Amino acid sequence: MKHILIAGVSGAIGHALAEHYLAQDESLKVIGLCRDPSTVKFHSEYKGRVHLLPWDAAGSTDSTEIAFDLETVLSKDEGLDGVIYAAGFLHGAGIVPEKRLEDLNAEALAHSFAVNATGFAVLMRAVAPWLRHRGFKTVVAISAKVGSITDNGFGGWYAYRSSKAALNMLVRNFSIELPRKCRPLACVAVHPGTTLSPLSEPFSRSLAQLTVHEPADTARNIASVIDGLTQDNNGQFLSWDGSRIPW
Repeated sequence: MKHILIAGVSGAIGHALAEHYLAQDESLKVIGLCRDPSTVKFHSEYKGRVHLLPWDAAGSTDSTEIAFDLETVLSKDEGLDGVIYAAGFLHGAGIVPEKRLEDLNAEALAHSFAVNATGFAVLMRAVAPWLRHRGFKTVVAISAKVGSITDNGFGGWYAYRSSKAALNMLVRNFSIELPRKCRPLACVAVHPGTTLSPLSEPFSRSLAQLTVHEPADTARNIASVIDGLTQDNNGQFLSWDGSRIPW
């Protein structure tokens, strides 16, 4: 039986990915992490195949707590076949993407880094023991093309860009260290493409000029990339269509 952990399962992309995998494989189980599990609903046919655990990416500082909670639903011997970090933050109460240097705010930067990068690092420290089985496993961080340093030609969006760049560096670091104990494995960053979600909603005018996907389409695209991963992809930054993105 396969087990996939999805952090940020209450978000548009995280929830769509959970539903996609549950529909594709009747033997698969999803462990979903989010701030308030009571707000996350799945079709009744998936009852017994979804375990929701409380977890806050912004306040994730203790890896032992989530490890303890995870062990209540899945033993280390059973192991995880996949980890997807779909938690992300772009805007919120009093926080909007910066257009210029004068818009920089230390609290906004700290919060973006906490959700987009630090939460991933703490989570991976917690779940690493579940990745030491001999089967092939995947670790996927939902990143963003705007986190590419090479591709940045417009500036702005300081907190989001820099925190996603930090997430990408964590992926590269883990792709080097994890195979020492968790081989075979592929650890990658994936750009999901522009997706209709609460995160993108305030930018509807700009979206009119872009190709925008529904969450279900984004989930299918990402799942297609994940399903095609091999050890040769370890340490790569990939787009939703499988193409490479420069770091």
